[in-house]
Amino acid sequence: MKKIAITMGDPAGIGPEIILKTFQGEEAKNRELIVVGDAAILETVQERAFSEKLEIRSISSIEEACFEEGIVNVWDLKLVGPQEITPGVVSAVAGNAAFQYVVEAIRLAQQGMVGSVVTAPLNKEAIHLAGHNFAGHTEIFATYTKTKDYAMLLYDEKLSVIHVSTHISLLHAIQTLSQDRVERVIALAEENMTRILGRKPRIAVAGLNPHAGENGLFGREEIETIIPAVKKMKAQGIEVSGPYPPDTIFLKASQGEYDVVVAMYHDQGHIPLKLLGFHSGVNISVGMPVIRTSVDHGTAFEIAWQGVARNDSLVQAIRLAERLGKE
Repeated sequence: MKKIAITMGDPAGIGPEIILKTFQGEEAKNRELIVVGDAAILETVQERAFSEKLEIRSISSIEEACFEEGIVNVWDLKLVGPQEITPGVVSAVAGNAAFQYVVEAIRLAQQGMVGSVVTAPLNKEAIHLAGHNFAGHTEIFATYTKTKDYAMLLYDEKLSVIHVSTHISLLHAIQTLSQDRVERVIALAEENMTRILGRKPRIAVAGLNPHAGENGLFGREEIETIIPAVKKMKAQGIEVSGPYPPDTIFLKASQGEYDVVVAMYHDQGHIPLKLLGFHSGVNISVGMPVIRTSVDHGTAFEIAWQGVARNDSLVQAIRLAERLGKE
């Protein structure tokens, strides 16, 4: 069994409590999970928000870990204490800690000490206040693994979506759309959904424009860029079709006609996925040498440290990390 590192996320957010809630349930049993974060934060959140007490064990080597029920092994970076942050408040201190947890988890994976990484949510404003100018987890992983060709895959049993572009402006997404990029994302969709499903996936490609351009009436990106990409990848044996009108293809996929939809930009894919799987969706970074899955929600500062946050997405992320890590 391969070990899984779980980053604690922004310590002022819900990351610590959804981790504790997960260790209280069945998902931590028979799995070798190591939390990368600050033990002092977990202890404080447990004291404030939970009646059931777990043993929070600070470790500095893999050999010190004890994978028994009721024990939370924390790769303790000792970056921040509960007196330095306020639950639900954006701060540079918390942002820096969240960033360093991710960097350390990547290092553990690169050195073979863990087989995959699961990330709890961080706050982009907080990490920027700390001087780390990244758009999110995906970009941090790409930079520290020196990966240039990657994509974001959102997986849920009801709908899965992979993105041609993510954390850039809509204008930039349109301007940088290329046939090569669409082809690469289709290839990543087939590779990774095959690993998840255990069979070749049925891939649908969404258009960029209303009605997928209506044969050039509403734009020529489909004719000049997307259709050639689909044809080329289909000729290589990939079960892919499209481009389809974006206002209908996600419904068809959610009804089981397709296994994954290639979305052209961030919100085109995120809106339907979060509508159908807000609590259960999982974010997967694909095309990188480190397996990374993540919750598909934010830090929820408004309910932080209250013990009421749902851990469904974290549970699903752990399950997927384990499945992908077996390859």
